Amino acid sequence: MMLCDIAINLTDSAFTKDRQQVVADAKAAGVPYLIITGTNEDESRQAAILAKAQTGLFATAGVHPHYAADASKHFIDQLRELATHPKVLAIGECGLDFFRDLSPRAVQEQVFESQLALATELKMPVLLHEREAAERQHAILIQHRDKLPGAVAHCFTGDAATLRRWLDLDLYIGITGWICDERRGQHLKELVKLIPNDRLLVETDAPYLTPRDLKLKSRRNEPKYLPHIVRTVAACRQQDPAEVAAITLANSQRLFGFTG
Repeated sequence: MMLCDIAINLTDSAFTKDRQQVVADAKAAGVPYLIITGTNEDESRQAAILAKAQTGLFATAGVHPHYAADASKHFIDQLRELATHPKVLAIGECGLDFFRDLSPRAVQEQVFESQLALATELKMPVLLHEREAAERQHAILIQHRDKLPGAVAHCFTGDAATLRRWLDLDLYIGITGWICDERRGQHLKELVKLIPNDRLLVETDAPYLTPRDLKLKSRRNEPKYLPHIVRTVAACRQQDPAEVAAITLANSQRLFGFTG
């Protein structure tokens, strides 16, 4: 089994003491490809530096809706410069979050649309965040989708109607350890069956969303747990885990454009 974790927050302080060990453990577990998420200007810069230093590591550059209000006046110029790095493969994490509303909604929308325009300009895919904002995000995305080379609904936890919306826009769907959560993720066990083979991606969103059914002492998630998520997804879809691994790796390479 060889996997790509399409979204790991490797710049997070939870990994400060053992970041290289986390990467080594991931590779030993069959996860040689990690895409490090950029969530603001500084974290995106750090992600690019980490990706540049090691084979199999890649990065995104973006401003998460939580940090939209903190974006600098020239944040698009900053992201454009970062996107010239050969191992920066996508714009994002960007989108809307009306659940926590840590930035004003109007500001979130402005920052989101600016990043979609940048992705269009640079012909790069987009790593999308959305929570409790599906209707508004769809309205914005539909104006840009035909100009984007690709996009993924990262960390999908929505309902059937939202899944249909994203699939109708030809988005990839990222499934995390949320599907392993008996409290919140039961609906995903059914919805994951509806995702076509060529739209399915897997991710940890580490250090968050640790699979609850692993019963670990530490609640810190790591990419080495991605094979467990794949086995859960495979069981729900009645597929062999090796098949899901091959499908999701191929989809990751197609969307993000890496080969090794």
